[in-house]
Amino acid sequence: MTSRLVVLVSGEGTNLQALIDACTDEAYGARVVAVGADRTGINGLNRAERAGVPVFVTRLSDYPAREDWDAALARECARYQPDLIILAGFMKLVGKAFLDAFGGRCLNTHPALLPSFPGTHGVRDALAHGVKIAGCTVFLVDDGVDEGPIVAQASVPVADDDDEAALHERIKVAERALLVDTVGRMVRDGWSVRGRKVRIGR
Repeated sequence: MTSRLVVLVSGEGTNLQALIDACTDEAYGARVVAVGADRTGINGLNRAERAGVPVFVTRLSDYPAREDWDAALARECARYQPDLIILAGFMKLVGKAFLDAFGGRCLNTHPALLPSFPGTHGVRDALAHGVKIAGCTVFLVDDGVDEGPIVAQASVPVADDDDEAALHERIKVAERALLVDTVGRMVRDGWSVRGRKVRIGR
């Protein structure tokens, strides 16, 4: 059975594009059934529309409180009956209503080897710390900031002359490949969570 993916984006949508491309192969085991965003006028939505994928926009500014936005976002996603939700560069933290609906089946990526260097400046912080190995993480979203159970990681060597932009670009390449591989394995083989440990496979 083909699993249903809802992907949430806030910007360029390169991770989304990688997933859309992977889903063209029936053996991958999934298809993107909807793409949601927290703003209009972004390339992520354009990518979805070019691929014929339904889109929706749930803007924080349209709701009186963040909790109302969070509940509305959960309702929009639920309309598409997703098996997995992917936060692909989605720059908003989801809250209780969303996690009550989709906890344990909502994935995010981070451009560092968590639990090191969480937050919005993971690449900059890793460089400033002088690490020799950077990387990326795919994790299940919980109510913390980049704190959920880790599903998969990939390492990226740091060059002596790297600046933030150069290192981040190489991490993004690894991140796209890791996300596509991890989602594919999860939908084909299933997954389980015990404490903080995630196991792919039945």
